[in-house]
Amino acid sequence: MNKAHKPMKNSTLVMVLALAAIVNLAVGQAAYTFKVLANKGTNEVKTGDTWAPLRTGASLKDGDEIKLGENSYVGLIHSSGKPKELKTAGPYKVKDLATTMKGGASVLNKYADFILSSNSAEAKKNRLSATGAVHRAGSMEDIIVFLPENQHSSIYNSVAIVNWESKSGNKGPFVVTVQNMFGDDMIVKETPETTFTLDLNDPKLANEQHFLIQVRNKTDMKLISAQHLIKKVQTAEQQKIKGLMAEFMGEMNEETALNKFIMAGFYEDNQLFIDAITAYEEAIKMAPDVGTYKEAYEEFLLRNRLKIPKP
Repeated sequence: MNKAHKPMKNSTLVMVLALAAIVNLAVGQAAYTFKVLANKGTNEVKTGDTWAPLRTGASLKDGDEIKLGENSYVGLIHSSGKPKELKTAGPYKVKDLATTMKGGASVLNKYADFILSSNSAEAKKNRLSATGAVHRAGSMEDIIVFLPENQHSSIYNSVAIVNWESKSGNKGPFVVTVQNMFGDDMIVKETPETTFTLDLNDPKLANEQHFLIQVRNKTDMKLISAQHLIKKVQTAEQQKIKGLMAEFMGEMNEETALNKFIMAGFYEDNQLFIDAITAYEEAIKMAPDVGTYKEAYEEFLLRNRLKIPKP
């Protein structure tokens, strides 16, 4: 008789364990109200009766309070995935901030978590201890262009911001050449800067899908970069990316540095490194005094081997 009831007991136990797992997952997801994505200035957080410096990556709960100093900035993401910037000095109760987060859940916290994990102390430690030669470090070219290898050279948007540096420290001026796949010059541009913005909507480029870009020193032809491929995302892939973006674009209708920062995480997660570069550049332009964005951009370039680490 007892043996006949064993399967029922076992199935009941499985159901109980499954429900417990669901409850634990829900509790884990609700373990924070906001996470700190960016932080500048003398900002503090109060947990219980204790004030402490606010740190990037910190989790804030309903009972906490934060205080912004003068000329400070905090970029937050809600547990629902909605971003929020704070720029005005003064105290803020986390519970009150949470009431301003209207609407349903968003997938943006996935990309926020990607950014935080990619820039964590552990991630930086792993990058620094990684073995193997960085492909740029051994190159013969003097000018290193911060663009990815061919397998990651796709671009979704119509603007590519191309940056470079000279290993010899040469200051230029530089000549940027954009060619089609047949080697015909489409654009030749001289610049005293170490940056160039490529607009793929330029009529000269309208009928091309693939481009080769190269940078050389104007006065010394031996100081030159490798050629780098930039290719427009094909229709099928474009539709896929558009579908993924549709899941959260309603939360990104404002042009803010924080939104650009999160978009950089989205693009990197989807291997669109050129678009990520542009998003980082735009975030820094909107908030030039927020070190978090500059530091994250530098780390992005290094972990994806787009830039040679300093000795």
